[in-house]
Amino acid sequence: MNGLVALDRGGSVPPFEQVRAQIAAQIQAGYLVDGERLPSVRGLADELGLAAGTVARAYQLLEESGLVHTARGAGTRVVRPAAVPPEVAEAAHALAVAARGAGLSADQAAAAVHEAWPA
Repeated sequence: MNGLVALDRGGSVPPFEQVRAQIAAQIQAGYLVDGERLPSVRGLADELGLAAGTVARAYQLLEESGLVHTARGAGTRVVRPAAVPPEVAEAAHALAVAARGAGLSADQAAAAVHEAWPA
């Protein structure tokens, strides 16, 4: 990463969230590209002066949000989200409004999309 993550040690945002947010922003802005390998958890932790568990938590959250993928032997690599066509974004917005109006959670709305998705 070489200086692309800067911690605010006196701030109110926990270090794992600072790491997560900065890497996520760099992926979304295109500074980190699809397939690019991130530093190892230990390597980044050593560079930042953090516990390995702190960086591991940030990487786990990035993986849960679909921005990175970790594979044994291949490390953690960036997964650049595909651009969403405007018509899909509009349909997603309409679904969110309808689901909220029906009292559904985001997870329940996502489950409806998964059920509707052709196999």
